[in-house]
Amino acid sequence: MKIPQHLIDKYNVAAPRYTSYPTVPYWNIENFDEEEWRKSVSLSFKESNDRDGISLYIHLPFCESLCTYCGCNTRITKNHRVEEPYIKAVLMEWAMYVNTFESKPVIREIHLGGGTPTFFKPEHLAILINGILNSSTIHPRAEFSFEAHPANTTVDHLQVLYNLGFRRISLGIQDFDPRVQFIINRIQSFELVKLVTQQARRIGYTSVNFDLIYGLPLQTINGLKDTIAQVAKLMPDRIAFYSYAHVPWIKPGQRRFTENDLPDANEKRALYECGRELFTALGYHEIGMDHFALPTDSLYLAEQNGTLHRNFMGYTHQYTQLMIGLGVSSISDSWYAFAQNVKKVEEYLQLVNAGQLPVFKGHMLTADDLSIRRHILNIMCNGKTCWNLHNETSEAFLEGLERMRQFEQDGLVELNSWCITVTPMGKRFLRNICMALDARLWADKPTTQLFSMTG
Repeated sequence: MKIPQHLIDKYNVAAPRYTSYPTVPYWNIENFDEEEWRKSVSLSFKESNDRDGISLYIHLPFCESLCTYCGCNTRITKNHRVEEPYIKAVLMEWAMYVNTFESKPVIREIHLGGGTPTFFKPEHLAILINGILNSSTIHPRAEFSFEAHPANTTVDHLQVLYNLGFRRISLGIQDFDPRVQFIINRIQSFELVKLVTQQARRIGYTSVNFDLIYGLPLQTINGLKDTIAQVAKLMPDRIAFYSYAHVPWIKPGQRRFTENDLPDANEKRALYECGRELFTALGYHEIGMDHFALPTDSLYLAEQNGTLHRNFMGYTHQYTQLMIGLGVSSISDSWYAFAQNVKKVEEYLQLVNAGQLPVFKGHMLTADDLSIRRHILNIMCNGKTCWNLHNETSEAFLEGLERMRQFEQDGLVELNSWCITVTPMGKRFLRNICMALDARLWADKPTTQLFSMTG
């Protein structure tokens, strides 16, 4: 489906990715209280642990070199002596949460992110995961996953994590074009990616994800076609096809290149459309926003049966009400509140070693927040949200419905008195559609650019 140019131009604006609502810049941090946060965690645990279990995101921030495109919270070092004290601190933080629970936590999901989780030695990752699981019960449908850099992921990493229950691996590819790899300082050959992929499958991993990015500096249509042709030789189970977020005011490493090195808005849209067309031709199905999956993959099956979920870790087929983030900069979500850990490794270690929960800001959700959050989550996961006006008490949501009229006029949504349904063309503009419901953003429009562009 060809998107009219005037819609591409109209909706190429800075917008959140909506891994949460409210988005982090709109948290009411002045009213955040650590004791209230603990209470919200306890409440959520009581409501959901026995039914759904809980999710854990563990942030492992260390990398040996800086990938200049990266927007993650990282610490660049070749000193591997940082591993043991960091893992010890993460387990101490986990113990603080376990002490607030009234029963043994049921682990439904673990995801190791970064940074580079495979920066850590396999034996240290084993200490970390065993330390988590020793105080927990594993849910019968649990799924453990980790992010891996092809350049430093060994067979030992794969085998040790597999033995601990990990079955999904995500490899950061971004692009195979040597010119692009050089300017973003992320160099790995196709042969290396092939080796790690084959090793993972031989060991028994049931889901392999490749991360690719469009809109990178020096990226071209022909280069992207070559990248996807090489990806097609390996056929990962799912592909995350992210829009490059150029935010040099947040991530100074991106100043290695300038806006002149980046594709313009039209070129970037063409890159996305090219990728989408090629993935579809290979048999992948578009899932929500940024994701493509084979029909055998759990993400596709979750979308088909209406159980797709989205949180700070992105899309998942596993729903949990409570997600605990461990490690520096991690964000936790009790459904009723958010809390983020401090962003500097030294401060994190200092607080945890002093027996203090290392959160430094957060947000307690209001009734309006909870209503709008539910609708945004439905749109991001299912392309549709419905309501009962007799029970819908959120005036902020009703105001958002009025802003939705322009999307109806542009053919991006269908509206009636009880549902918003995203059209096939509207699926390309999910961030914009959700932004119409974002009451906090509309109440306090940013005067500087807080988010990446949608185009």
